[in-house]
Amino acid sequence: MIERDLDRIIEQHYSNSKNALYLYGARQVGKSYAIRKYAKAHYPLYLELNFYKDKVLHDLVATAPSAIEALQRISLHAHIQLEEGKTFIFFDEIQRCPEIITMVKFLVEDGRYRYALSGSLLGVELEGKKKVESWPVGYMTEQHVFPLDFKEFILALGVGERIVEMLKDCWEQKVVVDEKVHEEMMKLFHLYLIVGGMPAPVQTYIDTQDFVKVEERQKEILDLYRKDIKEYNPGRELQINEIFDLIPSELNAMNKRFILKDMHDTARFRQYANDFLWLKQAEMALPTFNSELPVAPLKLNEKRNLFKLFQNDVGLLACQYAEGIQLRILKGETSINYGAIYENVVAEELHAHGWNLYYFNSKHQGELDFLLERDAEIIPLEIKSGKTYERHNALKNVLNNEEYNILRALVLCNDNLRVEGSITYAPIYMLMFLHCKQRPEQSLYSLKLPDFMK
Repeated sequence: MIERDLDRIIEQHYSNSKNALYLYGARQVGKSYAIRKYAKAHYPLYLELNFYKDKVLHDLVATAPSAIEALQRISLHAHIQLEEGKTFIFFDEIQRCPEIITMVKFLVEDGRYRYALSGSLLGVELEGKKKVESWPVGYMTEQHVFPLDFKEFILALGVGERIVEMLKDCWEQKVVVDEKVHEEMMKLFHLYLIVGGMPAPVQTYIDTQDFVKVEERQKEILDLYRKDIKEYNPGRELQINEIFDLIPSELNAMNKRFILKDMHDTARFRQYANDFLWLKQAEMALPTFNSELPVAPLKLNEKRNLFKLFQNDVGLLACQYAEGIQLRILKGETSINYGAIYENVVAEELHAHGWNLYYFNSKHQGELDFLLERDAEIIPLEIKSGKTYERHNALKNVLNNEEYNILRALVLCNDNLRVEGSITYAPIYMLMFLHCKQRPEQSLYSLKLPDFMK
C-alpha cells in the first residue's frame, strides 16, 4: 500500500477542520483512493457515492429541494442508515453533478456527518462553476492532487527517510553525495522515467516488477484520457486528441517547442487556443510558456503563443514512445533523447511543487530550459542529460548580462553535486527539493497616520 504526502494532508484536515474536503486534479492521480483509505480507517460507516457509475444519483441530488432532503434520498437509495458522528460520506466524480457543491455549505452546517468530494478538472473547473449557484466558501477546503513526485516514488519503493534527509542536507549545504548513494539514486531516477507517478502503474510495479503490466496500466490511463476528450469536447475531440498524441514527437524535436504547422500547414494559434487551454485545465498536459525577458515578474513577459507542451506524467510519456523504450532507458542507451524525458520530469515536478512554468529563448543569447521566480528573484534552471553538461552558453550569457541582475543558476545533470561560482551543478534527482516558497500565514502592515491627516 503506497503511503503519500496526501495521506498526511487528509489526516491533518479532518483533525483540525469541520469543513468538507474537495480533492481535485487530473484523472487517475489517486484522489478517490486516498479518501477511501482515510474514511475506512476512521469511521465505522462509509458511504461512497459515484456520480459517474450511478446514473440515478444525479437526479436524486439535483432535484432535491434541500440538502437534508438530498441526504434522505441518498440514504434510501444506498439502503444504509446514516448515524450521526459515525458516518463519512464521499461524493466522487462530482463534475457529473456540480449541484452537490452548492449543498456542501448546508451539509457542513448540519454537522451530523463528515464529507469529502472528488472530481477531475474536466467538468467542475471548466463548466461546473457556471452551474454552481453558490460556491461554499468557508465550508469546503480545496486540495490539488498530483501524481506521485520523485520523493514519494522512492519512499514507496522502500528507500528510507534517513536517506532522503541525508540527501536534503547535501542539497542545503551544497556538499557531495556519497558516491554509492548517488549511483543508486540515479538508478531509481531512471526507473521513475519509465514507471512515472500515476498510482496504479506504481503499485503494479511494486507488486510485479513487470514492465509489461506497468505499460498495460499506463495504456489504460491514456485510453481513458482519450475517451474523456471525446466525451467533454464534442465537435473538437479530433483536434484535441491530435494535440495530445503529438506531445511526444514535439518534445523530441530540436527546440521542443510545440509547432502548430506539424498538425497542418495552415494551422494558427487562435484556431486551437481553447483546445490547448482545455488540455491545460484538465491537466492532461503542462504548457511551459516563453518569457521574452528573464526578469520578474515573468507573467508580464509571457508569450502565450510560444510554449512547450509536456505530458502530465513521465511514465505516460514513456508509454507513448516506441515500444521497448523501458529497457533501453534502464540500459542507458545513448540513442534515446533523454533531454525531452528529463525536461518532462522537471516540468511535472515543478508544477506539483507550486512553480509557474516558464522558459526563455533569445536569438542573441540562446535558450534556458526553465526560469524559476521566487521573491522577485529569477533563477535560471538548465537540464542536462549528457556528459557535456558544463557547456551552456545561454546560461553564461544571461548571467553576464547586468540588466537581468541574475545572481545564481542551477544545472540539473547526471553528475554529483558541486558549486562553481554562481552555478550549482546538482544531480537530477535533487529536483525533489525544488519547492516554491509557501505563502506566509500573515502579512501584516500597520500604517500610523500623522495627526494632520486625522
